[in-house]
Amino acid sequence: AALACERKPQEEQRPGTSAQESAERSDGGAAGAAQPGTPPQDSNTVLIGEVGSLTGSEATFGISTRNGIDLALKQENANGGVDGKKVVVRVYDDQGKPEEAANAATRLISQDRVLLILGEVASTNSLAMAAKAQPAQVPMITPSSTNTRVTEVGDYIFRVCFIDPFQGFAMAKFATENLKSKTAAVLKDQKSDYSLGLADVFTKKFTEFGGKILGTEAYAKGDTDFRAQLTAIKRLRPGVLYVPGYYTDVGLIARQARELGVKSTLLGGDGWDSDKLFELGGSAVDGSYFTNHYSPQDPSPRVQRFIQEYKAEFGSIPDSLAALGYDAARVAIEGMRKAKELTGPAVRDALAQTKDFPGVAGNITLDEKRNAVKPAVVLKVTGGKTEFVASVAP
Repeated sequence: AALACERKPQEEQRPGTSAQESAERSDGGAAGAAQPGTPPQDSNTVLIGEVGSLTGSEATFGISTRNGIDLALKQENANGGVDGKKVVVRVYDDQGKPEEAANAATRLISQDRVLLILGEVASTNSLAMAAKAQPAQVPMITPSSTNTRVTEVGDYIFRVCFIDPFQGFAMAKFATENLKSKTAAVLKDQKSDYSLGLADVFTKKFTEFGGKILGTEAYAKGDTDFRAQLTAIKRLRPGVLYVPGYYTDVGLIARQARELGVKSTLLGGDGWDSDKLFELGGSAVDGSYFTNHYSPQDPSPRVQRFIQEYKAEFGSIPDSLAALGYDAARVAIEGMRKAKELTGPAVRDALAQTKDFPGVAGNITLDEKRNAVKPAVVLKVTGGKTEFVASVAP
């Protein structure tokens, strides 16, 4: 079963037996019969759920998202919560596994009877959760799953991030227009919906922009030896190598690519966004580029205020996962405040009307498919840090 998780401020989250909003315990709601999507309304709290990879290979994704959500709830509860009720979150760790994400969503819906669910980061895990939330009429907001299939599950599934067709388009455009690259190769994770979706879009768009894809190789999450694929790519001598994977694999791929003498500029997507990338990849990732949702270098007062508040709470600069977790929680609360009543269907209807919401990762307008329409940024990796290079509008 998925593990409930208790977070201690400014400490890494670990499995436990309780759930906690900010630093306070929650009993999760009252007993009694209730239909899924219609939580008990006889308390002074509104219970929502969260599912994330708090342990496992992509733990930095879940922890950053969790911190962003924590900060948003702390601020919004200080601002009156929802109809005077405090918003409390029940959190489950899915350990980065789709089956555990599905189990956690089922438990949040059937046992905890939450009003709404936040999560996941990985698209494969979000797809597993969406299959549970949709038939139960429990709204679900993923902060950062970019695969198009996630919201296609049904009208109760939302996201506050851009989608892979746009992210793949943005990097293909940057590679051809900014880097002036004429040739590319692709190295994709054949078991990741996220990676496969990005690879397909990049391949199509790079070709449309006049470039040529010289070859495509594949690996599977958890692999540690990529030399055979990289050797094949080296022989092709592409100008750029697109690796739409997660930081855990990308760091090793970059090291092995440079060891083998691959000269291509490495490109990627938002799955690269973790400080662990620099630890795993070292200097091998220097000079690489990836698309992302926001940049801490954005001079916007809204962004800089968020960064200062996050640093005060957690002692570090927020990455894009933290920013999107923060935005997702705030969009959720805004939807609950505007809903005619605190039921799944009413909150769903309110969320669907989200327009020009002032997110820290860009203004959020949800289209008819419940996807956020917003720009992407391209970041360059230099000396163990990222720097803003360009913004690509929809």
